[in-house]
Amino acid sequence: MTLKRVRVAKIGAAHGLRGEVRLFVDADDPLSVRKLGPFEDAAGKRQFRIAALREAKDHLLVRFEGVSDRNEAERLTNVELYVPRERFPETEDESTFYQTDLVGLRAESVKGELLGEVVGVPNYGAGDLLEVKPASGATFLVPFADPFVPEVDVAAGKVVIELPEDFFDTAKRDA
Repeated sequence: MTLKRVRVAKIGAAHGLRGEVRLFVDADDPLSVRKLGPFEDAAGKRQFRIAALREAKDHLLVRFEGVSDRNEAERLTNVELYVPRERFPETEDESTFYQTDLVGLRAESVKGELLGEVVGVPNYGAGDLLEVKPASGATFLVPFADPFVPEVDVAAGKVVIELPEDFFDTAKRDA
């Protein structure tokens, strides 16, 4: 089984002269990031441990161990931070899940037909989407909301998607 890693934050610009950076956390509760470390970069080659953390307007200000000046902090700009999925607390019931748990699930129609596999849960500002990769062809996006996704069953390894009948009809879209 492949170890599933989850992106939890992205380092922004340096702040001040003592090695602090802006940290943008991918969570409803940004302070929860304290409980998840140490973090790794995308390649898994470098570890980061929080030495100090404080809240700012729309982000956190963090100083990592071993980073003590602005020059070192500037080199961290845009580094994405990851942790293994198993560090996240377990959900309380089967109807609660983390978005990362959706990646890799089968996407099925309400009739049980295989539509593909969930490969991402992007949000471009108007709400969460499911990105589905069919066996052949390009990926497609579906709003991650009722009535488009009436069922999520992580334990069974599937999401059920209800698409409009003409969803894949390109002739209508090109007209």
